[in-house]
Amino acid sequence: MKESLDTYKLLEFIQENKEDFEGSLLNEAFNVKDKIEEILTIGNIDLINNAHKLVQYIIKGEEKELQSFAKKEGIAWATHEIPLYFKLEWIQAIRRTLWRNLQEFNMVTNNITEEFFSVEKQINNQVDKFLNTFFITYSQYKDKLIMAQKELVENLSVPIIPITPTICILPLIGSVDIYRTNILEEKVLVEIGKLRIQTLIIDLSGIMEMEPEVIDHLMKIIDGTSLMGCTTVITGLRAEVVRNMVRLGIRLHDKAQTLGTLQQALNKYLTS
Repeated sequence: MKESLDTYKLLEFIQENKEDFEGSLLNEAFNVKDKIEEILTIGNIDLINNAHKLVQYIIKGEEKELQSFAKKEGIAWATHEIPLYFKLEWIQAIRRTLWRNLQEFNMVTNNITEEFFSVEKQINNQVDKFLNTFFITYSQYKDKLIMAQKELVENLSVPIIPITPTICILPLIGSVDIYRTNILEEKVLVEIGKLRIQTLIIDLSGIMEMEPEVIDHLMKIIDGTSLMGCTTVITGLRAEVVRNMVRLGIRLHDKAQTLGTLQQALNKYLTS
């Protein structure tokens, strides 16, 4: 939007009637007005002050500042997981409040109709640009956060712990499904190559049960470690898991060494 005498006067008009602007804005944002303090507390996002800042960028046509502000807002809302419908309602409330102020301004200044619609169109374009940049940035940053959280969960779910330069422990706890065994296979083989692991102790004492397809996948992982020159030691097998293996005809000791407890494995391999 090109700066002109009218737009400067419009901005002055809004600033002079700041209380009326804020009152109208809060009336328009019915669902958001009761969340203003909560959003400030959660994300240090001051909706009222940010509304005045956005209005200034819109009316003065400060494209660069508006885009930068939209990106900053998108990252903040994604980081603090504030519901998007609050943002959408708030921005649309700003849009409608600006329209109302523009109408009042034109009544006071007796501007001609063509000028009114021209400025209104420019305001709408700026608001739409803000929303577009905000939602794109929100989505992209949210995806990055999700990927980072996923990687963290994956690393925590497959914690390979070195205890000597050549011996590592992999304690598995909780449920093990196909998704987790896929992560397990990838990380185990990568870590064996990277850390030059010669003995991998997989402790299953924290696993209550394993589905047949998961057991089958575990056998393939053990085959993979063997091909990389790494000996696999299985400890802590529970009776329920052993019964499933027997039922499937799996002879685990043909593929890996087995010991009753992790402590037995540590005693054997750390003192040998």
